[in-house]
Amino acid sequence: MGVIAVSWLFPLVGLAVTSLRPRSEVEATGWWSALLNPFQTQWTFEPFAQAWEALNVSQTFWNSVAVTIPATVLPIMVAAMAAYGFTFFQFKFKEVYFAIVLGLMVVPIQLAIIPILQLFVWFGNTTGIQIIGQYPAAWIVHSTFALPLAIYILRNYMQTLPVSLIEAARVDGATHFQIFWRLIVPMSVPALASFAIFQFLWVWNDFLVAYIFIQSGPNQVLTQGLYTLLGQYGQGWQRVAAGSFITLIVPLVIFFALQRYFVRGLTAGSVK
Repeated sequence: MGVIAVSWLFPLVGLAVTSLRPRSEVEATGWWSALLNPFQTQWTFEPFAQAWEALNVSQTFWNSVAVTIPATVLPIMVAAMAAYGFTFFQFKFKEVYFAIVLGLMVVPIQLAIIPILQLFVWFGNTTGIQIIGQYPAAWIVHSTFALPLAIYILRNYMQTLPVSLIEAARVDGATHFQIFWRLIVPMSVPALASFAIFQFLWVWNDFLVAYIFIQSGPNQVLTQGLYTLLGQYGQGWQRVAAGSFITLIVPLVIFFALQRYFVRGLTAGSVK
């Protein structure tokens, strides 16, 4: 496991060293040479200062937050209610519907981008409400493609909850609404938190959906800003290296703050 961890960290270390060295030295020697002679290497934070200013962090950061939080909360709310229905309701063709949900997990987002884009254009032309270029476009796309996995994870977790507790609540006269919000949701916090982490990191680091559905303009997110740092001919690669670490701050904070829920939520439904 240690070897695997080091192999994953290896490129990250190279990226960090590259972003902290003067461009002339980076172009002259490999990044590993700086680690072999750390005290003879010139270090600079200038690429970070340039990336911070060029990214317009004061705006793109809040744009990323405005996209990521709703795109994380919305699928969790819908998936939790759907998972509750798949777990505790009995209805015709339930397993067939769940199999369809599982099948949707393998549909790549790239396959549906053009139809969704055409749908948004048609909606805008019909109603006069333009979705493309606005936050809701990203919310809808991210939430839609997150639902199958969210339903799968939450349903597996809810199957491990004590049925006797649910039946006792029904005997006491509790409605499904009360059971869901007062019993199921509090007991499903590990699974909800684990998927929230996964979805938050996915949306925060996403470029494709933001590039196509939000596009350039006042609503562009951090990942789009990183793309613009590269420049037309790729000459801004060092600023991209520094900017990548700036965008990593929030995901790292979120992951380490909630990591105790991550494994618990993903593995709780794997065994009974």
